[in-house]
Amino acid sequence: MASTTGVLPAGFRLFSLTGVALSFGSFFALATFYFLYSLVYNVFFHPLKHIPGPLLARACGIPYSLRMRNGSINAWIKSQHDQYGDAVRLAPGEVSFISGETAWPDIYGFRIGRHKNTGHYLKDKNWYALPVNGVRSLISADTERHSCMRRNLSHAFSDRALRQQEPLIQSYVDLLVQRIGEHAAEGKDMDITQWYNYTTFDVIADLAFGEPLYCLRDSTHHIWISMVITSVKAAAFSIIQRKYPLFHYYDKLCNLGKDNTTMQQTRIEFSQKAHEKVERRLEKVGKEDEKTDFFSFIVKNQENEAKKLTREEMTTNAVLFLIAGSETTATTLSGATYLLLKNPDAYTKLVQEIRSTFTSLADITIEGVNKMNYMIACLQEGLRYYPPVPTGFPRVVPKGGDHISGHYIPEGTSVYMSQYAANHSTRNYKDPEAYVPERWLGDERYKDDNKDIFNPFSFGPRNCLGKNLALAEMRLVLAKLLFKFDLELVDKEKDWFGEQKLFTLWEKGPLMVRFTPVQQ
Repeated sequence: MASTTGVLPAGFRLFSLTGVALSFGSFFALATFYFLYSLVYNVFFHPLKHIPGPLLARACGIPYSLRMRNGSINAWIKSQHDQYGDAVRLAPGEVSFISGETAWPDIYGFRIGRHKNTGHYLKDKNWYALPVNGVRSLISADTERHSCMRRNLSHAFSDRALRQQEPLIQSYVDLLVQRIGEHAAEGKDMDITQWYNYTTFDVIADLAFGEPLYCLRDSTHHIWISMVITSVKAAAFSIIQRKYPLFHYYDKLCNLGKDNTTMQQTRIEFSQKAHEKVERRLEKVGKEDEKTDFFSFIVKNQENEAKKLTREEMTTNAVLFLIAGSETTATTLSGATYLLLKNPDAYTKLVQEIRSTFTSLADITIEGVNKMNYMIACLQEGLRYYPPVPTGFPRVVPKGGDHISGHYIPEGTSVYMSQYAANHSTRNYKDPEAYVPERWLGDERYKDDNKDIFNPFSFGPRNCLGKNLALAEMRLVLAKLLFKFDLELVDKEKDWFGEQKLFTLWEKGPLMVRFTPVQQ
């Protein structure tokens, strides 16, 4: 009969079959114990145990991650707020809010007034993929570098800069109108989402690099458009893998023998191409016939050490410009067009405002469209109904914890305003699932709408720097198209919104529209 020493059998060898089996079993038992311990702790003993939410989501990050990966995260977040209220714990260390009247200033606002003794809510870098060149852009830089970048880049997005950039913007909007006219003359229906992308990418590429992608000129798709979408999706997947390594190993196991690097390689290639564009643009700055674009403003500040950017910071912000200044604007225009064509009364009122205000395309200027009340209301309602970035901008609660919308939240928690859930909640809006531009024009039926929660361009010192450029571009495009053409959905029964998935940005399908030239 074998004798034993302690708990191990006599003759035990670690690398024997018995040793390997025993070691694996012990590891599996410990891992299982730790996992179960974490689940119990997160539900019953975690500092966030007082914040409601679905049981499994409070216990672990798997429910959130699965929905991030399959594109259904947006609908899930809304459903949880519908069930649990203003503040919902969507993962063990994450809380989502829809009480924007207080959550926006509490989380994202300036540290003044009653917030002056509260530390800064820094970006949760777990939710922001590190750029390919290793240097963070304006969107996720730390406080010091963010302030430096913003001081430098703000000149490129000032009112003065926008006035100087108007001829360039107008030229691309007019080219869009021309191309649509050519297709309409041939009786062709058009995927308006695609053409909005052509326009916004041409504009932002010209402003960022001094030359467009020539999508409108050549009436063709440019690979950079696909690369942007793929890069954003790749970043979303890598974030989940980094936050929850279980998915990293799961993907490794499921993709044995397969090439699963395509999305990440696309992201790298896109960054490299942007770097090359930046280098070429910088070589031209200061020479004759220089264009007025972002880099002409940026370089003027390079002699000021307090505002100076490195080449790597210029590149990483150029990538940000291309994504934030193109895809989000095209998304808003697509959503507004769909909503208008699904709501004939609103469409008719907007068309009447445009055609009674202007007598020719040349009359339609940035200053002119900025005075069109119903136009502005239609786009505001479009941004409410279909925000281009519908989920939150995660921040980390500072040391000592803080109260957000009346809820105590411990330090280190990731917190955010979920825009789509907030915008579609009866807590904040009457008839939230209806498209009603009149709610922004003083309609008595909507006097109790909680408009303080409406911040589609974010809030506070890190709000969107390109807001005025985006609004001007959207208003010009919509005004000129509806001045020149009557629009009609090709498939009136199609649920275009319902077909979409979300991977940080909306993954949109074709939106086919029929254009009929207006006899003027």
